[in-house]
Amino acid sequence: MAAFVSMQGVVKEYKMGEVTIRAADGVNFEIEKGEFCVIVGPSGAGKTTVLNILGGMDSCTRGSVIVDGRDISRLSPKELIRYRRLDIGFVFQFYNLVQNLTAKENVELASQICPDPVDAAQILEEVGLGGRLNNFPAQLSGGEQQRVAIARALAKRPKLLLCDEPTGALDYLTGKSILKLLQDTCRKSGTTVVVITHNSALTPMADRIIRIKNARVESMEKNIHIVPVEAIEW
Repeated sequence: MAAFVSMQGVVKEYKMGEVTIRAADGVNFEIEKGEFCVIVGPSGAGKTTVLNILGGMDSCTRGSVIVDGRDISRLSPKELIRYRRLDIGFVFQFYNLVQNLTAKENVELASQICPDPVDAAQILEEVGLGGRLNNFPAQLSGGEQQRVAIARALAKRPKLLLCDEPTGALDYLTGKSILKLLQDTCRKSGTTVVVITHNSALTPMADRIIRIKNARVESMEKNIHIVPVEAIEW
């Protein structure tokens, strides 16, 4: 059976004057449906480039990017908008909440652009913010704001949840709680979750570990001894 996510021979080149820079240099990997995948590597290795291509926010120079049987590298700009809107949930390092909307209204933003959204109050309850529905972002802690961002992404019922350094702006314990939420979400809902990080200590919590270095996949392994995030120290 074909993998749910597959990148084959993906190259991404940028031109800077007469110099060509390769941010992805023949990237190959696969992710199965419902897996919690950690993509790890040092800063500048090409992790975010890979995530942006996977999320339809950037295009590859060549290669194929298959998500749920469809090659998104062949989609038109209009089709990519629909793909990002309906199939992908994004969680970034810096929350990206609308400051003059409440937590509930921020989540409802997502429900306005997809056909079968989860109820905003219900999904906020599920991420532990049932009592904070009417609070504005400035009234929430960093961890709570990231939970709103995760709820907003999950409200779309995405096929793929892409998280770029989701704990980068959080303290240690709050970061752990966010990773536990992502891991639990993957297990309970069957959503395929991809987390980008430079912190290799997080790899034991993943079903699949992809190591990227110098714009290439250095290794890909299936983890058979999964460790709950509560048991990981870094």
